[in-house]
Amino acid sequence: MTAGAPVWITRARPGALATAERVRDLGFEVLVDPLLVVETLDAELDLSRVTALAFTSANGVEAFARLSDARGLPVFAVGRATAKAAHVEGFASVSSADGDVEDLCELIAAGASGPVLWAGAKEPAGDLVGMLRGCGVMAKGVAVYETLDRAPSDETLARLDAPTTVLLHSPRGARVLAAILRERPSPTLRFLCLSEAVAAPLREVVEPGSVTFAPRPDESALLELLNS
Repeated sequence: MTAGAPVWITRARPGALATAERVRDLGFEVLVDPLLVVETLDAELDLSRVTALAFTSANGVEAFARLSDARGLPVFAVGRATAKAAHVEGFASVSSADGDVEDLCELIAAGASGPVLWAGAKEPAGDLVGMLRGCGVMAKGVAVYETLDRAPSDETLARLDAPTTVLLHSPRGARVLAAILRERPSPTLRFLCLSEAVAAPLREVVEPGSVTFAPRPDESALLELLNS
């Protein structure tokens, strides 16, 4: 793709803004218009007998941090972006699985010394708590945020007939976009997805050759696809 061509960032804020900065640094024009919005829930956090926290997204870290001042527990994070968010929020002991939920489960099973609390989405993409219990780890979960669908602006929709690369970070975001494209096909779009699971909803509505997913579920790997 030619440097300077527009890149539509669809992930929710504040993550969208961090991604936008990275994409601009690579020399691309950026369009930030999320297809999702994140809202913190009024959750009650019971940290008694908890020996570690688990996060499967930066949104989970940020929502937990708004709800609790506790920063002394060790953190297990699914990947580097989530681990970075935990460091930013003041957690001192952070371990990253650098992968997906299955990798995180393995990391926790090998390193947890007692019960683990997962704080994440109201509708999670994977069942980390169930996986941990299946591995013999005492675990419980609490929903600290929910993700809601958001319609793109009319200005964004008007640009979809021009060549544009779309970055997609989640299966839900991809499903929202797929629904839009069923009503408004846009054959000039190119779709770069964080993982095969993210790409799946789009394959039903667009040309297969227009969808690519990163070799690993990591934003650095995703952004490397911009110049491919």
